[in-house]
Amino acid sequence: MRTSALDDLAVNTIRMLSIDAVQRANSGHPGMPMGAADMAYTLWADFLRHDPTHPDWPDRDRFVLSAGHGAMLLYALLHLAGYDMTLEDLMSFRQWGSKAPGHPEYGAAPGIEVTTGPLGQGISTAVGMAIAERFLAAIFNRPGHDIINHYTYVIASDGDLMEGISSEAASLAGHLKLGKLIVLYDDNDISIEGKTDITFTEDVAMRFRAYGWHVQHVDGFDRPAIAQAIRQAQQREDAPSLIICKTILAYGSPNLQNNPEAHGAPLGKEEVVLTKQNLGWPADKEFYVPDEVYALFADFRRRWTAERQAWEERFATYAREYPKEAELLQTLWNNQLPAGWEEHLPPLRSEGKEATRNSSGVVLNAIAPHLPTLMGGSADLAPSNKTYLKGAGDFQAGSYHGRNLRFGVREHAMGAILNGLALHKGPIPYGGTFLVFSDYMRPAIRLAALMELPVIYVFTHDSIFLGEDGPTHQPIEHLAALRAIPHLVVIRPADANETVIAWKVALQRRKGPTALILSRQNLPILSQTQALCAEGLPRGAYILSDPPTPSLDMILIATGSEVHLALGAQKILLEKGIAARVVSMPSWELFDAQPQEYRDRVLPPAVRRRLAIEAGTSQGWCKYIGEAGRTLTIDGRFGASAPAEVLAEKFGFTADNVVRLALSMM
Repeated sequence: MRTSALDDLAVNTIRMLSIDAVQRANSGHPGMPMGAADMAYTLWADFLRHDPTHPDWPDRDRFVLSAGHGAMLLYALLHLAGYDMTLEDLMSFRQWGSKAPGHPEYGAAPGIEVTTGPLGQGISTAVGMAIAERFLAAIFNRPGHDIINHYTYVIASDGDLMEGISSEAASLAGHLKLGKLIVLYDDNDISIEGKTDITFTEDVAMRFRAYGWHVQHVDGFDRPAIAQAIRQAQQREDAPSLIICKTILAYGSPNLQNNPEAHGAPLGKEEVVLTKQNLGWPADKEFYVPDEVYALFADFRRRWTAERQAWEERFATYAREYPKEAELLQTLWNNQLPAGWEEHLPPLRSEGKEATRNSSGVVLNAIAPHLPTLMGGSADLAPSNKTYLKGAGDFQAGSYHGRNLRFGVREHAMGAILNGLALHKGPIPYGGTFLVFSDYMRPAIRLAALMELPVIYVFTHDSIFLGEDGPTHQPIEHLAALRAIPHLVVIRPADANETVIAWKVALQRRKGPTALILSRQNLPILSQTQALCAEGLPRGAYILSDPPTPSLDMILIATGSEVHLALGAQKILLEKGIAARVVSMPSWELFDAQPQEYRDRVLPPAVRRRLAIEAGTSQGWCKYIGEAGRTLTIDGRFGASAPAEVLAEKFGFTADNVVRLALSMM
C-alpha cells in the first residue's frame, strides 16, 4: 500500500519539480501536475510495466498523458524513473532544443509515447494503441506464449473529455470492448475560463457507461483506493475502464489551490515558497530530489528491468518454436516491412479505363496477403473508398484478428486511431474517406506529420467530377490545405499505373504520412505512364510526353484526372505548330525533394510559358509556373451539382479550353 512517508515524499517530489520548472520557464501549467501527482505515482510505482534502460521494449505498457498541458508531470516521472531526462533537462523546460518542450513531443526524449497537448488527441490515440495490442496478440500469440500482453494507460482531463474526438473514440472503444485500455480521469472541475460548471455539467460516468465502459469513482489523493480501482479495471477484459479521480487543481498551494489562475501560469515566486512550506518541503531548494526518492525509484527500476528480462526469455522460447512469426515481429518492431511484398503489386497496363479509387482497392487486395499486419478501413465509406480487404475479416470484439477496421462515421477519431496504430508499431495502418472530409480529421493528420508517422490516407472523390452530390462533397481548397502540412506527402495519381506506384511509395515511406488523392470517375490508363511512372512518380513529377521538336514553346503541368486533358491538348497544339511538353506532377513534396538538376530538367527555367491544370484552387502553383505562367484551376467559388461531364464543360476542364488558354499565352 502506497501510504508511507516515503511515498508521500515521492509524490511531493513530482509536485515540486513541476512547479520549479514552470516557475523557471515563467511559462506552463503547474496546477494539473500538482493535483494529479498521486494517481500518476500510484500507476508508475505499482502497475506500469516498462524499462527505462530499454524504452522500446515491445511489450511494455503504454502511458499516454492526454492532458499534455501537464507535461511536467510526465517529465518529472521520466527523470525519477531513470529515462534520459536529467535535472538539467527539467531546468530547460520550454526552452529551445529542450528534451522537455512545452507539451510532450514524441521523439523529444525516450518514454514520451505520443505528442499530446491538443486536447482529446491523446485519449483517442490511445484507443489505436489498445487496438494494436489486441490485434497483434490475436495473430501472434500462441498457446502458452502470451508475448503480446500489455495495457494502455491514459491520464485525461476535463478538457480531453469535452473535445468531440474523445467521444468518437470512446464510443468505438466501448463497442470493441478494449479491456486493456484504462483511463484515469483527472476530474478537477477547472478549465482555462474558470469552473467547468459554466459549460460542462453532464454526467460523465453515465455517458461512458452508455459507451460500454467500466466506470469507477475514487478520491484522487487516496492512493490505495486508486490502486484498487486499477486492479479492478485490469480484471474487466470485456470493457475499457474509466477511473474518475476527484482531484484539486494546484493541490498544496495556499492561495491558488482550486483556482483557475493556476491552470496555465506559474504560481509566482512567493507562492512557490508558500506551497513548499505548506507541504513540508525545503523552501530554499529548487529542483531538489531527496536521495531516498532516487533510491526508491531505483528499486522500481530493478523490478521493471526484471520484468523486461523475463519477457525476453519468453520471447526467445517463442522464437525457437515459431521462428517465422518472431522474425516478422522483429521486422515490424524495427519499423520495416516484410521482404518481397513489392513483387505482388499489380502489373502496369497500357490501356483501359479505371477510377483510381478502384485501382487503389486492387492494389490493397493484391498486397494484403503479403503484408499480414496491413490493417485499416474507412469512416463508413469502404464501398466508396475501396478500402476493404477481402477475406481478411473485421476487427471486432471477440474477433481481434480481423484486419478491416470499421471506424463508423468518425473521421477525427479514425485519424487519431491510425496514429496510435503507427506509434504502437506492428500494424501497417491506412484509413479512408472522401477528400472533402479530410477537414474533419485535419488535427490528427497534422499530429501524424508532426510525429512523422507512417500513416496512409486514402482520400477519394477528389474533385468536382464526383458529380451530382454537389459542392458540399466537392473539394476545392483541400489539396492546397494538405500540401501546406510539413512532412505530409500528397500524391494525386493520374491513372491506374500511377496509383500502383503511389501505393509503393506510400508504404516504403517509413517516416512521415502519405495522402493518396483518388478519383471517383473512370480515367483512361495512359500508355506513357506504363513506361515512365515507375521511375517518375517517386520523384514527384516527370516528363510524360515531349513533342517531336528540338525546342519547347511551353509546358503543360497537370495532376490526377487532368493529366489526360493535357495530353489531349498537346496533340491539338502540335497541329497548330506549338510544341508543348506534358509534365505529370502527382506530388509537389516529392518533386521539391529532388536535386535542382532534375527539377530544372523537368521544368527548364528557360521555358517560361507554363500552364498548370488542376481541378482545385490555384494556391501554391505559382512556385512551379512562375510569373509568366497561368493556371486552369477553380478559384473564388465552390463546385456545383450536375453530371461530371457537364461540370467539366462549365468549369472549362476540356482539352479545347486548355488549348485556348495555351494559345492566349503565345
